Amino acid sequence: MKNDRRRPARGGRPARPGAGKQTPQKGKPAQKKSPAKKAPSVRFDEPAPLPEEPRVFRLGVIPGATPGKWVDLWKQRMPHVEIELVPISVAAQRRQLDELDAGIVRMPVEHPDALHVIPLYDELPVVVASAESHLMAGDELQADDLAGEVLITPADDVLGDLGLPTVAPRFAQLASTEDAIATAATGTGIVVVPMSLARLHHRKDADYRLLAGGPTSTVGLAWRREATTPDVEAFVGIVRGRTANSSR
Repeated sequence: MKNDRRRPARGGRPARPGAGKQTPQKGKPAQKKSPAKKAPSVRFDEPAPLPEEPRVFRLGVIPGATPGKWVDLWKQRMPHVEIELVPISVAAQRRQLDELDAGIVRMPVEHPDALHVIPLYDELPVVVASAESHLMAGDELQADDLAGEVLITPADDVLGDLGLPTVAPRFAQLASTEDAIATAATGTGIVVVPMSLARLHHRKDADYRLLAGGPTSTVGLAWRREATTPDVEAFVGIVRGRTANSSR
């Protein structure tokens, strides 16, 4: 019987079991193939949010008001909304509110039914006189201390009739509180104003003292009822002392 075992090719050797397979070299672990990375899925039903358009919050400010701390908080919490401070006069504050987002006003305000108004603080009245006046000798003054003094009431006065035992000046009414204080500094008379205005128009040749029992002046925040926007609500939260995370 013929031998069915095939002979290797001439010059060749018989193949060994497992021949043709690669074996890892000694001392080197076999390398594993890293899994193929999947491409990130793209969802076309959720468009990327558009950046907020820049806008400006216009805040009116009466003379003497100092909203600096509120402005600083606004810049921290609302960096995408610029705040613009617009000087307004007490005489025209109601009309000027129509062109503003909100305003720091002196109360009362005309036609309050169309407005939201929040009282902020009360200002004490002071007597402004020459720095050399005998009225500056004490820490505060009573109404009786002003008997016979010339009371200068400027056209932009915000306190109204004070009922003091003073006398009217013999010269024409001055246009502004600044002019009235400059005149009082010469020793011609006295001026009674909220303390913030005395500080605003401070002079080296004038000083002021608290008028005990005098009428206070309330400063508030006002805005049009029809213009209550998220920006207005954010500023209201700031002046009311709310934190950035507190709810309305």
